[in-house]
Amino acid sequence: MLETSIDAPVPVRVISESIGQYLSKLGPVWIEGELSEVTVRPGSPMVFMRLRDSSADMSLSIMCHKSVYEAVSPLPQNARVVMHSKVSWYAKNGSISMSVKEIRKVGVGELLARLEHLKGVLDAEGLFELSRKKALPFLPKAVGLICGRNSDAEKDVVENAKRRWPSVRFEIREVAVQGSTAVVEVSAALVELDALEDVEVIVITRGGGSFEDLLPFSDEGLLRLVAGARTPVVSAIGHEKDSPLLDLVADWRASTPTDAGKRVVPDMSEELATINLLQQRALRYISSRIDFESARIASLIDRPIMREPGTIISTRAQVITDLSDRAYRTMGHRIALAYEEITNLSIQVRTLSPQATLDRGYAVMRNMDNAVIRSVSQTTSGQELKVRLAEGELVVISE
Repeated sequence: MLETSIDAPVPVRVISESIGQYLSKLGPVWIEGELSEVTVRPGSPMVFMRLRDSSADMSLSIMCHKSVYEAVSPLPQNARVVMHSKVSWYAKNGSISMSVKEIRKVGVGELLARLEHLKGVLDAEGLFELSRKKALPFLPKAVGLICGRNSDAEKDVVENAKRRWPSVRFEIREVAVQGSTAVVEVSAALVELDALEDVEVIVITRGGGSFEDLLPFSDEGLLRLVAGARTPVVSAIGHEKDSPLLDLVADWRASTPTDAGKRVVPDMSEELATINLLQQRALRYISSRIDFESARIASLIDRPIMREPGTIISTRAQVITDLSDRAYRTMGHRIALAYEEITNLSIQVRTLSPQATLDRGYAVMRNMDNAVIRSVSQTTSGQELKVRLAEGELVVISE
């Protein structure tokens, strides 16, 4: 570690050499990124280029011998490669460069394997679950649109949306939709639109392209931004056959940019037809209800009670009279039955009475103590006895 102070500074040369010594400890490394700004100068044995990180706004200056570059050329623009390189420090101008010894293309098979692995990771985290997807608004205040600069995809979305709902308002962000800066620019536009209160749905779109062209829309960083967005996101990347991972994470997948334009807003003509249909249905229902209630009122008015309100009183009075007559008849009948029963009992009582026996000529003899004499043995000669006749009583003397 250099010892320096305001009184004992070190010259530029020492600092530059120290930086070079420190960087030399890094040693050779393998780096992956996208090639850009490839410069092949006539007569020069070296090729200069930049290697960009597709997920961040970062790049490195790269140089290699022409033979190293020609071993893998031709390389398409924004080709994804892996380089075996070593840090080179140029002390004269204080710049860093990566000196490349070997370049390898990242094959489609390897990229597919990586995407499949990433798909499994995101699926395990639940980013593809239908339960977390947000519903699209019926009529958004504003539609956020992330698209390429002056692209056909932008025109398809805007024109189809305006054809369905002419007053729809767009917040458009034109960005790079392929290449090394696509992920950074699309991510920044997404964050910006998601923060706007009026934007209630965001469409991310671009036209079709090769597998490599659509790779930015399978970037893990971008996918996690989409999953965490407050605003529903519609994926409209390429055509029906194109399927970047964004389609699985987005809240809605549109098969084409045209389809996206139709999804984000309702069709005004259809809505007006629906309103007209509902209006007619409501009028028919109200008219039918009025007719029904009118008929019901007319039926009530036609009832006798409504024509002759006194009928209800006279009817009830007749019921009361009938009940009163029935009560009197019932009471009279019960009294007659009771009188007859009493008469019968009276006859029975008279029949069983001792007086009736006396009336037939019999008599009842008792001693002076009023004890009934039932046998001669109960009397003595000269004893006074009482004789009860049907009418009156005699005193006799026994012999």
